[in-house]
Amino acid sequence: MSQKVLLNAKEINIILNRLACQLIENHKDFKDTVLIGIQPRGIYVAERIKKLLEADYQIPEIKLGYLDITFFRDDFRRSDKPLEANKTKINFVVEDKNVVFIDDVLYTGRSINAALTAVQSFGRPKNVELFTLIDRRFSRHLPIQPNYRGRQVDAINEEKVLVKWVENGGEDVVYLVNK
Repeated sequence: MSQKVLLNAKEINIILNRLACQLIENHKDFKDTVLIGIQPRGIYVAERIKKLLEADYQIPEIKLGYLDITFFRDDFRRSDKPLEANKTKINFVVEDKNVVFIDDVLYTGRSINAALTAVQSFGRPKNVELFTLIDRRFSRHLPIQPNYRGRQVDAINEEKVLVKWVENGGEDVVYLVNK
């Protein structure tokens, strides 16, 4: 197994700041906007973006939630291993809000499709956007594209994009792993 660094910590920070500025351009004061990190790995990106928006760009009280999509996926019964659900934590109403889904890697689009279904339990959003750190183009099974994209990666099916964060016991780095 070999791995190549796609993004180091400095590059990740630059990308997250650029994406935060794009969010500000489109959502101004975030009064009618909520951020939702898709469990499990999207929460790290979402927390970073919330922190940047509040600390560096002085946007107060960003609403951030976490959405578990485990049982909303169309392929959840196709695995032999037992499923491990995460917690959904959305303590606000999404009805008539602009919802920004945040995930680390956009691959087939199935996770986002599941998130679209799952979020309906919390109300009908006014608008839904997708924010992703890595977009694996040419891998989509569904016609889903990000509104906010950090880096586009052309990876073949045997390759995997692995995102690591300081918050989950590693370093800030994105690898392209060849199995």
